[in-house]
Amino acid sequence: MFKHILVPTDGSELSEATAQRAVSFAKEAGARITALYSKPEYPIAYFGEGALIDPTTPEKFAELADQQAAEYLGEIVKLCADAGVACDTLSVTSDIPYEAIVEAAEKSGCDLIFMASHGRRGISGFLLGSETNKVLTHSKVPVLVYR
Repeated sequence: MFKHILVPTDGSELSEATAQRAVSFAKEAGARITALYSKPEYPIAYFGEGALIDPTTPEKFAELADQQAAEYLGEIVKLCADAGVACDTLSVTSDIPYEAIVEAAEKSGCDLIFMASHGRRGISGFLLGSETNKVLTHSKVPVLVYR
């Protein structure tokens, strides 16, 4: 049924567990995986009285973000290799992860997004929502939420 699965990760334990299950699901379905990491954009520092100055240059920030992306995506690549599942990786820069996930699924031709539930509870979950909820409400591609 599903042949190309997008698996977004943020490097958290829940994302790692979700990736493990996604690889197992892909193997059973005979599908391939595209692993996605959405890197944060360089924070813009505002100068003035009481402003905090970040000594990290944009170049150094990008280098650190690339290293983090390689680490998180590398974990999924290894899971896929061990299971014999084809895997591509995609790293994008965006401070709006749900938009990056929806766009990546569409551009990559994925027919399923397999992602973690962030498990927010209470008033913060109601007011802020989660990236998963935003993907669910904005994606035209089916979404499987793993808890």
